[in-house]
Amino acid sequence: MAKVLMYSTAVCPFCVRAEQLLIRKGVVNIDKVRVDLEPQRRQEMMERTGRRTVPQIYIGDTHVGGCDELYDLERTGRLDPLLASG
Repeated sequence: MAKVLMYSTAVCPFCVRAEQLLIRKGVVNIDKVRVDLEPQRRQEMMERTGRRTVPQIYIGDTHVGGCDELYDLERTGRLDPLLASG
């Protein structure tokens, strides 16, 4: 299974929703970066993704985007192959 990295905050409902989908898909280890606890990591996230909002999700080396993009991958049948590619 591919490595999953998720930039998130404690109070973000979209982060929770994205994590729940990943867990349902069998992801057991999500590398969560809490940008609310580590502000310097928010700058890293913005430089890597060009976005300011959380969650920002990477599956392997692929930047998926946020919660909506993750669910779009699931709806179109592209999430499972991406998760399996690792």
